[in-house]
Amino acid sequence: MIKIIIENIKVAFESIKSQKIRALITLLIIAFGIMALVGTLTVVKGIDNNFTSSLQSLGSNKFSFKRYSNDFLQGRQHRRGHKKTNPKISYRNAVDFKKRFKAPGSKVALSFVAGYNIEIKNDIKKTDPVYSIIGIDSNFPVVNGYEINKGRSLTVKDIDNNHHYAIVGTDLVKELFNKENPLQKEIIINGNRFIIIGVLKNKQATFGGSRNNRILIPINLARSIFHNKNPNYNINVAVTDKRQYEILVSKAIALMRNIRKLKPSQPNNFGINRSDKLAAELKKVSQSLTVFAFIIGLITILGSSIALMNIMLVSVTERTREIGVRKALGANRLLIMLQFFIETLTITILGGIVGIIFGISIGFGVSKLMHIRFSIPWNAIGTAFFVIFVVAIISGLFPAYKASKLDPIQALRYE
Repeated sequence: MIKIIIENIKVAFESIKSQKIRALITLLIIAFGIMALVGTLTVVKGIDNNFTSSLQSLGSNKFSFKRYSNDFLQGRQHRRGHKKTNPKISYRNAVDFKKRFKAPGSKVALSFVAGYNIEIKNDIKKTDPVYSIIGIDSNFPVVNGYEINKGRSLTVKDIDNNHHYAIVGTDLVKELFNKENPLQKEIIINGNRFIIIGVLKNKQATFGGSRNNRILIPINLARSIFHNKNPNYNINVAVTDKRQYEILVSKAIALMRNIRKLKPSQPNNFGINRSDKLAAELKKVSQSLTVFAFIIGLITILGSSIALMNIMLVSVTERTREIGVRKALGANRLLIMLQFFIETLTITILGGIVGIIFGISIGFGVSKLMHIRFSIPWNAIGTAFFVIFVVAIISGLFPAYKASKLDPIQALRYE
């Protein structure tokens, strides 16, 4: 049986060589369908990797207070045209919360964006105006998942004494210092000189934007350098004991309501973003994207399989005389079916391999354009191979069965 299969594979390749244009069109039809499936699933996998990376940096036991909640969580009502105006979280609100929130093991971090699209200089070069300046306290890097790759972080002493120290992202290092060690080098921000004491670990872009073009400086110093009118502050809380998470969230909300002087009947005039809720929402988004991508790929492959079946039926009709000769020489119905089925399977596998290669390439290209992390989608490849065999069975059995049913005498007389 193995020898028969090998022989039929050889016959299949001979048939492909003799009908190069038709075989190429058939192969490309299959390749396009598989490419659509693998390409979309590869992109979705990259987005999912980005979500996962973002969640890891946020941590599983964190929550934050902002002026509004994230749009895809409690802020859905804002998109429906029912947006209410919340007062900004002031510096006094943020400082009061940090002083009054008491929970063993928990950490509170304060921050605000002092400036967007800022130009940074040193004594030799200057950058494009693309950098964000963030005023932070000493807890901010740890609570918000910022890792120091070189140097050190800002200490309480640095913050209290308004030391002109800065922690920079990798984008600034590449633009101003190239391969030089940036530590202890000076940069000029808004006319003020800062010494670089730390470099952040390179981060992939996330749904919150790139972290590589951010510069962290002491919060009070940022307030004095950038004269923003009533800036909005962010409060981030990291909880050590998972069992206390719900209790501490409730306690923090009550404290924030007290600080904002809200009556019991009044709704919250601030947003709270919880990492566990965020994780659940992102998981739903990822699952929806995967299902959507899979459906799009399957629809494309369905069209490809119908086209493949039609081409193989035409091939059976054109090779009627060849089938008659093979039957006259002793080939039975099973062998004829096997010949055409293996031929269909061979073309499908070749098209599938080409489609997988192109699909992964497209996914890689889109990942680079979107600045998301790329990884080889083994699940998508496994799914593609499964679909290939299903397509081969669906598209190959009927033409093979039709070929096996041909009467040898009528087939030999066919012109």
